[in-house]
Amino acid sequence: MDSNSTNDKSIKLWVGIIAALIVILGVAVFFIIRQQRNMKDLVEGFEIQKEELEDEYSDLVVQYEGFSMNITNDSLLAQLDTERMKVQRLQEELRTVKSTNAKRINELKKELATLRSVMRTFVVQIDSLNQLNQRLEEENKTVTRKYQAVTQTASKLKKEKEALTEQVTKASKLDAVAISVKALNKRGKETSKISKMERLMFNFTIAKNITAEPGEKYIYVRIMKPDDEPLVKNRSDLFKYEDREINFSMRKLIDYEGEEIPVTMYWPIEEFLYPGTYRVDFFADGRLIGKKTFELEK
Repeated sequence: MDSNSTNDKSIKLWVGIIAALIVILGVAVFFIIRQQRNMKDLVEGFEIQKEELEDEYSDLVVQYEGFSMNITNDSLLAQLDTERMKVQRLQEELRTVKSTNAKRINELKKELATLRSVMRTFVVQIDSLNQLNQRLEEENKTVTRKYQAVTQTASKLKKEKEALTEQVTKASKLDAVAISVKALNKRGKETSKISKMERLMFNFTIAKNITAEPGEKYIYVRIMKPDDEPLVKNRSDLFKYEDREINFSMRKLIDYEGEEIPVTMYWPIEEFLYPGTYRVDFFADGRLIGKKTFELEK
């Protein structure tokens, strides 16, 4: 009886111990599972935080690149590039760091805050530069308008001066008037037959012009045949007219003092002349001062 009682007590003791162990094991398993779930949730939280931080770094890189495209100031552009490369370097480090490395992730988060502060400084500088550029642009427009106004005024004055100069030039031009042409025979009498002509006589008057420059002047005469070729004694007899040199038939030096001067010039006929319409042109000071046509009959 005593032996059985002792066995029963031993069994009950072992049963109690086993039950207690089962309970303890169950509690331990529960806490382990719970802790694993908490760790999983914590790791997922770190991963989300890391992803958000990566997005923020990416946004900051985009902002720096956007600013760099619109900045022309070399010094500021160099600073922006330096900061942009720093952001990209930290961004690459963030991509490689483990989600569970909370310490480094927090450090990178603080770095991001610092970089944003630097970015705000750049924004202020860029805004100031934009305002300055806007003011300079407005000032440049004002200067351009003033320059255009001055240029237009100068152009107008130049045209007025050119017109006045042209008027003065026209006013100072000599004029050959009262032009007559006569064909003379060997006795100095007028004749209408080419076969009897010995010379041509040209009478004309240089009109009075007080605006013309006084002094000695050559009067050039150019006799043109019906085929529009000049009569010349020497092909080297040239004078300047309208920026080129042309032949003259004969010339005469006069002393002009602004008063009317009658002039007579003779052309000795030493070449064959045929019937038709001839023309004689008179020049002085490089300008045409008169002309007349005449007929020679057979």
